[in-house]
Amino acid sequence: MDYLSFLLCLVMALVAMHCLLSMARKGKESNPRRLPPGPSPLPIVGNLFSLGSKPHVSLTELAKTYGPLMILQLGWVPTVIISSAAVAKEALQKNDLSFSNRTVLDAVCAHDHHQNSIAFLPAASRWRSFRKICNSHVFSTSRLDASQRLRRNKVKDLLSYVEKCSKDGVAVDVGEVAFVTSLNLLSNTFFSVDLADFSSESARQFKEIVRGLLEELGKPNVADYFPLLRKMDPQGIRQRIGVHFQKMINIFNSMIHQRLQRTRLSTSLQAQDVLDALLDISHDKTEDIEQSHIPHLLLDLFVAGTDTTSSTLEWAMAELLRNPDKMKLAQAELQEIIGKGNPLEEPDIVRLPYLQAVVKETLRLHPAVPFLVPRKADSDVSLSGFTVPKNAQVLVNVWAIGKDPEIWHNPNSFQPERFLGSECDVKGRDFELIPFGAGRRICPGLPLAIRMIPLMLGSLIHEFNWEVEGQTPPEKMDMEERFGFALVRAQHLRAIPLRL
Repeated sequence: MDYLSFLLCLVMALVAMHCLLSMARKGKESNPRRLPPGPSPLPIVGNLFSLGSKPHVSLTELAKTYGPLMILQLGWVPTVIISSAAVAKEALQKNDLSFSNRTVLDAVCAHDHHQNSIAFLPAASRWRSFRKICNSHVFSTSRLDASQRLRRNKVKDLLSYVEKCSKDGVAVDVGEVAFVTSLNLLSNTFFSVDLADFSSESARQFKEIVRGLLEELGKPNVADYFPLLRKMDPQGIRQRIGVHFQKMINIFNSMIHQRLQRTRLSTSLQAQDVLDALLDISHDKTEDIEQSHIPHLLLDLFVAGTDTTSSTLEWAMAELLRNPDKMKLAQAELQEIIGKGNPLEEPDIVRLPYLQAVVKETLRLHPAVPFLVPRKADSDVSLSGFTVPKNAQVLVNVWAIGKDPEIWHNPNSFQPERFLGSECDVKGRDFELIPFGAGRRICPGLPLAIRMIPLMLGSLIHEFNWEVEGQTPPEKMDMEERFGFALVRAQHLRAIPLRL
């Protein structure tokens, strides 16, 4: 937070008078509302310095003092933090409608992305159209069932690359290959082409764009805490993220242009991909979506569908390598159910409870988005005996919920066995495990993620044994996190594949 401290000092003179006058006015007003407890704010900056370099950890510690529903004043923005499954259920199930809108981060206003983003649009007409399109044309059960062969082929490409690395005795960057696999899966679903291969510069560049975008989104931004500064963009975050947005929008506009220029075959000869469906919908105006909206929708889906999937797989592999006994149990299950030399197929996953438990335990310990996407209270909302004030930012600390000792025995230990015989899943019904969120703003890509992650992970450990590069002992593995909008490993996981 040193750089933030420096910037806050620079802007303090600009905002001090406004803040002090506002605080004075508020102090004179009668306020019958019972706000949640929280640490006392400092003048001007409020509780900003309570966030630390790892806000998900800092706010988890604060919740031990102030409880599972607390309020912090982050600059001028009142922010309510939910840190328990019970309060999350009350908020996202009982009061879901009141918390269905978003706090719009200044960074996502670049290129007016917030006006066309399924993640940040208000829960109104355009958002409902985007959501309907995703549910019908991208993530529906029938669409996903029909595209099983596509996912199988992308996993075969992954295994072929790993096989080459195994023969050459070189380490695999696990996150990198998972990212390329996820990227090509999405690009084939939408455009019927691969956007990258495992050794291409384009794959590295696309990942750098996505990671750079998420890192910028995760940085503390004084323009979010002091809205009067938004026009200034004092840290340059909106400008830098605008560069990332433009690069991705250019890629998608190029795909759209090529498709529009192409002489289409009749649908009797060629099945439509998702881009065809989107262009037809925009042309026929059957939903509130225009052609200019499509690149923004694709941007959200590609960012969410590549980085979070690859990061989760990287964490899962790291946990299995750090816990060799768990790796052996997962491999033994695959050997027994699938059989040596037989490929893992998507329908097999339901017969592999330990593999499913490994994925759930990974998502519990390492949720991809530790605070989910921030929500906003549309009005004063009564929650657990307190009032969440209108327009407050609402963060659900799923990282804290996943480590709640009142729910999880030995919460910091990797124990997939805790999910064996359990009905707990990640689909938004069990609030002790909601890495994809819950309610109407649940992640639209959940149906694809829960198919793809176990398929990739199971295939990698069914075909190969793995050793950490440099023969690092399991207990010495670096498991440090790097905080951003998404929670990723601080160090890339590089591991050497060995044929079973």
